[in-house]
Amino acid sequence: MVDPLITDPGDVTTPATVRFEVAGRQPEDAVRDLSGIYGGDRWVAKPADGAFDYRYTALGDSEVTIRRAQLHGVLAGSVPAGGDYVVTWIGSGSTEVERLGERYALPLGTPALLPPDHDYSFRSTDHDQRIVHLDRGFVRRVAALRGSVGEHALRFDERRIPDLETARRWQGVLTALARSLRVGGPESAAWQGAKTMAAEVFLDVFPPQPGDLPAVLALPRNARLRAAVEYIHDHAAEPVTVADLSAASGLSVRSVQESFRRVFDVSPLTYLRQVRLDRVRVELLELDPSLGAVGDVARRWGFAHLGRFSASYAERFGEYPKQTLRR
Repeated sequence: MVDPLITDPGDVTTPATVRFEVAGRQPEDAVRDLSGIYGGDRWVAKPADGAFDYRYTALGDSEVTIRRAQLHGVLAGSVPAGGDYVVTWIGSGSTEVERLGERYALPLGTPALLPPDHDYSFRSTDHDQRIVHLDRGFVRRVAALRGSVGEHALRFDERRIPDLETARRWQGVLTALARSLRVGGPESAAWQGAKTMAAEVFLDVFPPQPGDLPAVLALPRNARLRAAVEYIHDHAAEPVTVADLSAASGLSVRSVQESFRRVFDVSPLTYLRQVRLDRVRVELLELDPSLGAVGDVARRWGFAHLGRFSASYAERFGEYPKQTLRR
């Protein structure tokens, strides 16, 4: 995210105040203003029924901002991965998102998380949205205080649809954030409490997914690599090629290979084999020895040659798969 006005940029201990508004009636101005905020490209805007106007406001600080996006017309574009966690509440209109080849409509009248770890494209028509931006580092610090963070990167399911009670809690967050800004502004104690509550409720509405992604993938510079790694974890039981990882991450085949070497010191397919071995081990530890068959589990995770599989397993875990099964 690139906000057009952030004050106090040199203060590293106090979050910088964020306060801006952009508005207009020309589609080309909307593309310039709004794509500049989100750092995206290939944005287009046009009237929906002969008329067009937009208004976008933001107030808060560099850790949390509450925003409102209003549009009369059509807006579409792409947004890169790795920015803030962004939760939107659509009051009217429609927004459709596409990521990793999957297209879906965001729900009306309930909080929705925009894809945090994958590039995505969107198309919006005549919308009115209440939006909260949460800085990744701030959310992680709040999660750590709650004891819900280990060594791994936070992962969230952006397709999760909260139930009615949880949605009401997020609506309370919107109210508390707006009230604290009216009463004391982003420097007030009320704002500090409201934004901490926002992060806590965010973690409840979109609970971190149990995962085994290394913490290094939380760094913004590794956002595209993270998309490739997540593809491996999500499709480990399927045939996966470096070309698949290239398509999932937006990196060239060569860049995918270089990125895995740089961060993990292994090739992408070696990383895939390690993930598959880990999945096999989890299953073997849970399997009844009298019912389980190592070969069935190994083949389910893509190991066709059982001799090579057994040797790789022993090299990784210091024991053979049958020993794991008998535990």
